[in-house]
Amino acid sequence: MSRNILLISYDERQLIARRIYLEKAGYQVCSALGFKEAIANCKDGGSYDLLVLGHSIPSHDKKDLIAAFRAYHTSPILSLWAHDEGVADNVDYLAFSDGPEKLLKNVASILARRAGV
Repeated sequence: MSRNILLISYDERQLIARRIYLEKAGYQVCSALGFKEAIANCKDGGSYDLLVLGHSIPSHDKKDLIAAFRAYHTSPILSLWAHDEGVADNVDYLAFSDGPEKLLKNVASILARRAGV
């Protein structure tokens, strides 16, 4: 079963790299670079099993993106961080951004929990 992930970042290289890692692991990925594109994707009516917010997104933008996503989706949100951002109360999962293996492990764990595995 393919799992759909909405991946958002403000850093193009990280967005591309994370998309490649996730797609190689078998996930369907819709990626958005920057706030405007991200908001459009949150509202596009797509069916996402998980939202992943990159650590390059400022906390004030993350809060707006979370609100926009929550208005249309009930799927969990994973926020990657490099330092304390103040958005922990608004997301389902918070993970330190420390490499592709950890990202894949976190995504797999979240989606398995959601599927009841």
